[in-house]
Amino acid sequence: MAYLELKNIGKIYGEGEQASHVLTDINLTIEEGEFVAIVGFTGSGKTTLVNLINGLLKPTTGEVLFKGKPVEGTSHERGVIFQNYSLLPWLSVGQNVAMAVKEAFPKYSKAEINERVANYVNMVNLTPAINKRPQELSGGMRQRVSVARALAMDPEMIIMDEPLGALDALTRGNLQDEILNIWSKDKRTALLITNDVDEGIYMADRIIPLRPGPKATLGPEFKIQIDRPRDKTALNDNEEYKKTRNAIIEYLMGIGDERKAEAKTVYELPELSPKSFVA
Repeated sequence: MAYLELKNIGKIYGEGEQASHVLTDINLTIEEGEFVAIVGFTGSGKTTLVNLINGLLKPTTGEVLFKGKPVEGTSHERGVIFQNYSLLPWLSVGQNVAMAVKEAFPKYSKAEINERVANYVNMVNLTPAINKRPQELSGGMRQRVSVARALAMDPEMIIMDEPLGALDALTRGNLQDEILNIWSKDKRTALLITNDVDEGIYMADRIIPLRPGPKATLGPEFKIQIDRPRDKTALNDNEEYKKTRNAIIEYLMGIGDERKAEAKTVYELPELSPKSFVA
């Protein structure tokens, strides 16, 4: 039995002539402990797919199964790291994380909550900022709070919706390493949504492209056969990395060419002849 399974998923917004077919015929299985990346163009339906998996949306057709049971709503078993941080601005770093801990562990004492919050804030190296509010933090620090909050709920699966897309290259690289270090400790099942092929190759066990909509669907999978832990500086000289990266980019470029061809509009010009003027 797959840990997560998407069976013939389709998602339509609106009705009748206003209907927008975002996703169609989505089939995916993820095994326990796997790290899978879905890569695609902006606007291809990646966030809709995430929201179907975490229970914020219901599919129009098909079903999402988590550990063999239909997903009927949100659950702390599936921790989500959002692209936009989603922190409450009036709460401090510690309070934002504590709110999630209270939801996941309602029977915890105050001391147990504080201990868990302190551990996970320290895990993302934010202990000196534990009493600061989001507006006092950089973008990278806010995203680390989001990571700590998701992991503090002890999710069985981590879902990441382009969590590092808005960060500068250095911060992005550091957070990639932090997420991988956390993941490697107990190999929780992970799903990364990204538009960065290099990020997917560095972090995941396999990459699956999402073909753009309307009626977006998944393309063929690409297995990342590179030993862990992976060294970023050594990847550029790794033949398997080069081969996999080229194959994925070639596939995505092919999709892009298809879109351009479909978007071309041919206009028929009327038959006109210029007027002649006699001086």
